[in-house]
Amino acid sequence: MSVEMQELLQLVVDRAASDLHLKAGEPPILRAAGKLTRISLPTLSADDTKRLIFSCLSPEQIKHAEQNLELDCGFGIEGLGRFRVNVYRDRGSWAAALRVVLSRMPSLDELGLPPVCKELLTKPRGLILVTGPTGSGKSTTLAAMINAINEKQDKHILTVEDPIEFLHQNKMSFISQREVGSDTRSFANALRSGLREDPDVILVGEMRDLETIHLALTAAETGHLVFSTIHTSSAPQSVDRIIDVFPPEQQQQIRIMLSHSLVGVLSQTLLPKIEGEAGDSPVTAGRIMAMEILINTPAIANLIREAKTAQIYTSMQMGASLGMQTLESCLARYVKEGLISHKEAISKSSRPEDLEQLIGPRAAANKSYGTSSGFGRF
Repeated sequence: MSVEMQELLQLVVDRAASDLHLKAGEPPILRAAGKLTRISLPTLSADDTKRLIFSCLSPEQIKHAEQNLELDCGFGIEGLGRFRVNVYRDRGSWAAALRVVLSRMPSLDELGLPPVCKELLTKPRGLILVTGPTGSGKSTTLAAMINAINEKQDKHILTVEDPIEFLHQNKMSFISQREVGSDTRSFANALRSGLREDPDVILVGEMRDLETIHLALTAAETGHLVFSTIHTSSAPQSVDRIIDVFPPEQQQQIRIMLSHSLVGVLSQTLLPKIEGEAGDSPVTAGRIMAMEILINTPAIANLIREAKTAQIYTSMQMGASLGMQTLESCLARYVKEGLISHKEAISKSSRPEDLEQLIGPRAAANKSYGTSSGFGRF
């Protein structure tokens, strides 16, 4: 196969796709608007995939991939953009998943984030979590939040990422970006060192293990504003995930630390956005983000301390005046406004019965699909 990696990535950009998948035995595969599509090209052989993948890696990265059988990294092509790549082995052959990193830093308004998200950025210290499944736009949300601080606050911002996706330019703040593997050995190492580097704001790309979580909580307690991500599907689940990482004898201490340091949890997911209809079927264009928002009020902090996280959802339902919202209330609003289909909303909800009640029979049966320009696309 004679196609080159740059040609494939140009196709990804031209088709507004988010991901490119390469593996032996398949043609290149794109993901656009959340759906996978095979490109009309010949099937890739094992040699094809290796050549394409290794063409965008440095000699050091190739050596790392061959030694560890996997690799996370990022790279840029002038005039085309930046890409995040995960290289791995698939039944004895090389394979890769490449994701497009937006060339322009989106604003919080462009992403459609509620106003309360801007208020969280003014907090002098604490932990802000952005959670959701893989591919839900967590990195984009975090980059937009860091950029908002960079534009309006005089801070030293330290980021630890694996790999670096968005390249930040110094504006009102100045930013130190460290990549795991090339600038530091691990998230934990960078956090331990980072506390002596005079940061005001710390971004931890992902809280993967007990040591990283403990260091992030400590940093939040000692006067830093800390941002990070966890792969969970709801705000209450994020609280449980942090606590459950620790052994039972430490969990009460962690509950107390988290109840003091947590600022908020933004749990997001992406859904196909309806732009109109063709016959009886909705026509989708782009994706829209639905977000669950937890703000750590004294009542929420008390539930965390007392291990009553099952009651957090009810507190979120009653905290709308404070900027809180459940995923179900957000999904129901989108269905009523004709932004997403009833079927898609149900598929993303972990509480479909609650969602059905919020939507109501009239909205659920409504076949009229409207449009809106007030929400961000992905």
